[in-house]
Amino acid sequence: MDWSHLTIPAMRQEVWFGDRVTPAFVERPKSIWAMVAEAAARHGDGEAVVCGERRMTWGEVAEMSARVAAGMEALGITAGDRIALLLGNRIEFMLAWFAAAHLGAVAVPLSVRHHRHETAYILNHCAARLVIHEAALAASVPDAREAPTVAFRIGIGGGDAASSFEMLIAASPRTAPTRVAEDDTAMILYTSGTTGQPKGAMLAHCNVIHSAMVYEACFELTAAARSLAAVPFAHVTGSVANIAAAARAACALIVAPEFKAAEFLALAARERATHTIMVPAMYNLCLMQADFDRYDLSAWRVGGYGGAPMPISTIERLAARLPNLKLINGYGATETTSPSTIIPPQYTASHSDSVGLPCPGTTIVVMDDEGREVPRGEVGELWIHSGSVIRGYWNNPDATAENFVAGYWRSGDLGTIDADGFVRVLDRKKDMINRGGMKIFSAEVESVLASHPAVLESAVIAEPCPILGERVRAVVVASDPQVEAHDLRAWCAARLADYKVPETVTFSETPLPRNANGKVMKRQLRDERLELPA
Repeated sequence: MDWSHLTIPAMRQEVWFGDRVTPAFVERPKSIWAMVAEAAARHGDGEAVVCGERRMTWGEVAEMSARVAAGMEALGITAGDRIALLLGNRIEFMLAWFAAAHLGAVAVPLSVRHHRHETAYILNHCAARLVIHEAALAASVPDAREAPTVAFRIGIGGGDAASSFEMLIAASPRTAPTRVAEDDTAMILYTSGTTGQPKGAMLAHCNVIHSAMVYEACFELTAAARSLAAVPFAHVTGSVANIAAAARAACALIVAPEFKAAEFLALAARERATHTIMVPAMYNLCLMQADFDRYDLSAWRVGGYGGAPMPISTIERLAARLPNLKLINGYGATETTSPSTIIPPQYTASHSDSVGLPCPGTTIVVMDDEGREVPRGEVGELWIHSGSVIRGYWNNPDATAENFVAGYWRSGDLGTIDADGFVRVLDRKKDMINRGGMKIFSAEVESVLASHPAVLESAVIAEPCPILGERVRAVVVASDPQVEAHDLRAWCAARLADYKVPETVTFSETPLPRNANGKVMKRQLRDERLELPA
């Protein structure tokens, strides 16, 4: 299986990051700003972004971004400086990121859900000089004592014109963009920090361009596409799969400030959205809307998803309600600038347990603990090599050396690759359950639970046991309050080996905790369990 059914631009081997030999697209923009400038040149009058009542063309986006760049420069921001963006999904996020690229500065998106001390850690770690933030989040912005490198704090939506975003756009557009090397860092995205302090992944211009071109080819994006962004811009899917891919295709990006199923459906229908990328739970929430069928979603052509398996029942329900919608699974990470695998839509239903094929120009190998490749079909750690794999982590050489080997990123995910090249992700290495020497992959149990009609979502984690070491526990969000633990255990027992059946089923009345990339935070679930009364 390969990508021969699509038109993939020509690639060749190149040296990146000093000593890494990497497949790269021959014809490509040489920086993020060059990609924006090309979009404006090709499709300047075409709609670029829709956010509420505001609409901008690609020509307007390029001009306004150059104005913001001039405003930043007037403050004394120069190439290489870090610019933190504490912003939700709004037009100004795009303008500030593109302005940073024009200036040769480094954008550092921050989660609006972070606590103040988390934000302070990141600002200090990357030595940010400027913070652009939502005015409503001013209280969450660390002060000069907490973040001494920050020289400027610019609010959006506040009443103080002297420190507002409007101050940045008052100047004439900056004419000549700063020349940058393709492997210069364009963005630092801090990982969710599931263990210890978060690490700052350095996304270079070439990484972002490569990923944007992969999305353009595999999702068949053209200037006529209308991509609806419903995941946070401050994370890799929002910034790369939504914003950068839209810039590469010069298509329209429709911005949902936050995901609420009813509002999402209304926006998709009103704006004739053609493409989305979400987590499976978001599709399920849409299907649960009683008035789903009243929305005209006939333009919706591609539904990308990732972060968790899509239950076959959801795939079937979407096929019945939206027969023209192609569901495309993908797998990636911040360290791979988003996509590493994508499944051709004709295989979504038949290979629902797979995250797809390696993306064009991507090599994935399955390695054992000694760093040796294992035979096809056997389980090991997925190592990934491509033009999307980043150089390493900001100011963290030890973590870089540990996680990157000869241009490969060690994902920490256990998986397999079958004879046809389809990749399956079974578990995080640290999440695999060892029950008395029997290895249990949580993804397999979660897949069985997802097939139960009353299960909206589930997470399978290890329960400490003094005898067996670990036992299997499932945390379940159910759509039917009448379903009981013994029902789900019986369902699993009919489909799994006995040692894989959850011995404890806990029902949650609230959605499972997820990071902004849509992945369930299992450590939080384990910690919450440990805090329960004995």
